[in-house]
Amino acid sequence: MARVSMEFAAPPDRVWETLADGWSYSAWVVGTVKIRAVDARWPAAGSQLHHAFGAWPLMIKDQTEVLECVDGTRLLLQARGWPMGEATVELTLHPAGDRTVVEMYEEPTAGPGAWVHNPVLDAVGRKRLDETLSRLRSLVEGRAGLGQRAGTDAPGQER
Repeated sequence: MARVSMEFAAPPDRVWETLADGWSYSAWVVGTVKIRAVDARWPAAGSQLHHAFGAWPLMIKDQTEVLECVDGTRLLLQARGWPMGEATVELTLHPAGDRTVVEMYEEPTAGPGAWVHNPVLDAVGRKRLDETLSRLRSLVEGRAGLGQRAGTDAPGQER
């Protein structure tokens, strides 16, 4: 099991906007290489997104289901990736002025990850979640125009 948190230079509604876009998950969730379908109700409880992970030609197709959604604040997911297993993933947004602290928790609930716990696997899990939140932060701040340094343009933009 792993728990990490990271501060984003964006208000909670901007972070939530990205979380509510199921099509963006492959851009920030480490290991997910493709989103195949997203329920129109995403991220409502019971909705699913269908993804693939791994490297071609050995990509594995599975899905993630929303177990609980508190709009703008909390998302509880059941991520599946068999034969690797399943994990419960929780994302919680904490307002911090005009910024947001995002906390992410992941606990393997079925399969090999649930059977084997040791300090090495826990450290790898924390690193994976750190990278996941780092990617999410880049995506959120980039969408909001907050990831750029003053006086610079985004790639492809001219003054």
